[in-house]
Amino acid sequence: MGEGGLSASEVGKEIAEHLAHHGATADGRHDRIVTIVEAVLLAVVALLAAGSGFLSSKWNTESRVLLAESATARTRSNEAMLTAMELRNFDSSTFEAWFTAYAAGNERAMQIAERRFRPNFRVAFDAWQATDPGSNPDAAPGPTFVPEYVQPDLKRAATLDATADRRFEAGSKAGETADDYVRATVYLATVLFLVGISGHFRVRGARYMLLGIGSAVLIFSVITLATLPGLP
Repeated sequence: MGEGGLSASEVGKEIAEHLAHHGATADGRHDRIVTIVEAVLLAVVALLAAGSGFLSSKWNTESRVLLAESATARTRSNEAMLTAMELRNFDSSTFEAWFTAYAAGNERAMQIAERRFRPNFRVAFDAWQATDPGSNPDAAPGPTFVPEYVQPDLKRAATLDATADRRFEAGSKAGETADDYVRATVYLATVLFLVGISGHFRVRGARYMLLGIGSAVLIFSVITLATLPGLP
């Protein structure tokens, strides 16, 4: 069994030993009924513990996968952000070269600088020029400030960043679910212990008390399992 699980073979062995021991030594019909109840409880615990351990393992795997996807998306978001920054710096440098030539009245240098413009930046530059920045005090400071200046990598970075957040939240939630299944398995292990030792007591009151506590913990474990999600 995976982490947090109980060994089905060990539980089966415990049931067999329990029945063998009490089938030979129980006094009367009443004790035989109690022995059967104990065996049934052990069998139920074995099945529930196996299922709980399996689901805990599956949710642990789901958590690891989601957290890995979150880390990958975050890395790609950072890469896209760096690319966007590099392109913006390049656009700014080409515009500065154009503006220096413009201020010097050097048409040839302006044409050379314009040939270095990226297509996306050229669209923004033409839109900025259309606002007559030379005489319009309300014009944008430069092409990178107009709405036409679009950076696809910046939008991609934002999308990947949002995806990373969603994956991280889902991965954390899956990890919490796996922990809840481990906790339920621990409860079931407690039931196994209580029922397993109850048969070793000759005093009926102690035996009944252990069975009662084990049954109560078992009911609590079943309620806990019922509130948890199934397979991821």
